[in-house]
Amino acid sequence: MKIEHLSERIDDYKASIETVVEKKILWKTQIRPLLNSTLNSVVKKYDIGWRVQELSWIGTNEAVNITFDSFPPDLIEITNKIPAYQFIQGAALVFSESYSGDVNVFILFPIIEQIPMENSSIELGVYNPVNINEKLIIEKVDEFLKEIIKWEVPTHKNKMGFSQ
Repeated sequence: MKIEHLSERIDDYKASIETVVEKKILWKTQIRPLLNSTLNSVVKKYDIGWRVQELSWIGTNEAVNITFDSFPPDLIEITNKIPAYQFIQGAALVFSESYSGDVNVFILFPIIEQIPMENSSIELGVYNPVNINEKLIIEKVDEFLKEIIKWEVPTHKNKMGFSQ
């Protein structure tokens, strides 16, 4: 093989860098603001103790998430009937910019020290930023709520005590 054979690979490499840069520009100029706007609209419309956060991960990667931060105010009277009830913070729906410029969407579950968890997160998909729109964001919030409901009230029955 001669050195001239590398020219096609060099062109492909340059094109891949351009693609990543385009995705990252799209994240910064359109997707991050859309995520913030849409998720803040959800928080404002449905006051259930959540808030929107903007995060900077390692290096230049960023994320926007919606997380349960406090207990829903309209349910405090109900929980006061059981003084031992403790609200667990930390569940989050995360839209994270990846190194390649794609957007990883995943759920993080609260960590309870006394209870081991098999999975502390669920991957909901990896999306090209051109495919992120308000409809997709709302669908992911819906999936998030379904998973958190399952986490709060599991449908499977675990036997406590003795194992056979």
